[in-house]
Amino acid sequence: MASNIITISREYGSGGRTVGELVAKKLGLPLYDREVVNAMAEKCGFSRDFIEEVGEYASVSNSFLFSLAVTSQSDKNINMMSSADQLYACQTRYIRELAEKGPCVIVGRCADHILKNREDVFHAFIYADMDFRVNYMVENYQKDAKLMPKWLREKDNRRKVYYKHYTGETWGDPHNYDVCLNTASTGIETAADIIVKLVQG
Repeated sequence: MASNIITISREYGSGGRTVGELVAKKLGLPLYDREVVNAMAEKCGFSRDFIEEVGEYASVSNSFLFSLAVTSQSDKNINMMSSADQLYACQTRYIRELAEKGPCVIVGRCADHILKNREDVFHAFIYADMDFRVNYMVENYQKDAKLMPKWLREKDNRRKVYYKHYTGETWGDPHNYDVCLNTASTGIETAADIIVKLVQG
């Protein structure tokens, strides 16, 4: 299948962000990862720290207002929501704008769900076993190996709650993606190559 837009969802420490960077580089496409955070800070007026933190877990205080804000062009509904819901609504609009601009790679931020109804999008989920993820965090972020298993499980749980809350679906469910790749088995470079081959049809 030939796809113009690729979303990369990932477990923390699986190397998913690096996979996204490699896919973008190999296909000559713009990559949106930290750029989404920066744009949200500019567009919504929230601090980057707040965006990073709320991006892990949040609660919808009013689902009706939230639905209106996501689909409406008016900011009136957004102003009536909690800060977390305002951020997600703003993020949803921005990711849709990115998709309209043209081919790109988007890492995280529920982009797989936000763009699920587009036929030109390829969704990948990157995961790995705990040993791989711990080693990845130690080697790339100088984290304490003893603390990492618990910390990574907490990260996973927060993302599951966040994703379920805003999408109604299960984060990491293979039915939500076109391919799920275990970087502990494939390696990061090969995972990127597989995605490139698949999206090129």
